Amino acid sequence: MADPAEDDPPRNRTRTDVRPTGIDDAVDAYLGHVRLERGYSEHTVAAYASDLADLTRFAEARAVTTVDGVDLDLLRDWLWEATERGLARATVSRRAASARGLCAWLERTGALPTDPAARLRAPRARRSLPRVVAAPAVSALLDGLQARAAGGEPVPVRDLAVIEMLYACGLRVSELVGLDIDDIDRGNRTVRVTGKGSKERVVPYGAPAAAALDRYLASGRPALLAASSSSEGAASGHAGRAVFVGVRGGRLGVRSVHRLVAGLLEELPGSGPAGPHAFRHSAATHLLDGGADLRAVQEFLGHASLGTTQIYTHVSAERLKQTYRTAHPRA
Repeated sequence: MADPAEDDPPRNRTRTDVRPTGIDDAVDAYLGHVRLERGYSEHTVAAYASDLADLTRFAEARAVTTVDGVDLDLLRDWLWEATERGLARATVSRRAASARGLCAWLERTGALPTDPAARLRAPRARRSLPRVVAAPAVSALLDGLQARAAGGEPVPVRDLAVIEMLYACGLRVSELVGLDIDDIDRGNRTVRVTGKGSKERVVPYGAPAAAALDRYLASGRPALLAASSSSEGAASGHAGRAVFVGVRGGRLGVRSVHRLVAGLLEELPGSGPAGPHAFRHSAATHLLDGGADLRAVQEFLGHASLGTTQIYTHVSAERLKQTYRTAHPRA
């Protein structure tokens, strides 16, 4: 999750005496800022809202209702209480980031004379290695989907194209379901993706994904739209220009893709979440295993920070260690 305290550089402002702002009002204004001006996703905004609602509750229980009563000791006590309640280290770290973002913004806007969270620290979240499906397993899985799609039924044809694009382009599930027809350049085999923070990138895809996508657009998508328009109880909202559509004619939903992927990965070995992100993790790791440059993978995935991409170097290193332990005679 992004830390908005790092997004805006401090600005020198001439501050005047202002009436103390209620914590509730300050939180509402801050959430509006990160949603509208920063362009954060609804998922990220909801996480901030949950964290800051808990901070508001904690402060009010200690008779602190305005932002001028929020100090470093209060924030430390809040994080300590979360730790004592057994919340995960990652959750406590995220709460600290939410508080830092709020307080930094209050200081910049003049609601507070100083930033009380500037020295707030929380335990670092342990970064677990993402789930990666081995390349042979991905190939076998796609071969199985291709066999299902051989009969020409629209849903299997669509599902094959969905998984091919997830893996070929390393897409987030939100990016996949958000694709419109105009985003695809079939001649150049590229797709224009709108990622986090409304940032666009252009990603290539290969021949197998192109074949699956072309077939879906030629037969699967029209069949799904025709069936939905003629069936009783069809969804009133049409898919419009959406690339991937559901059986009721609307844009394919995130939950539907999660269900599809969970079913496919259920029987495969490996730990970690069995969701669409597994194909994104796998694509990045396989690129690095094949010799791709780390910065090229960063651009491919749409990561703002190279540090985020570096997690996949650890995955590759772990895979190398495992291979060494099982194959080297003196391991």
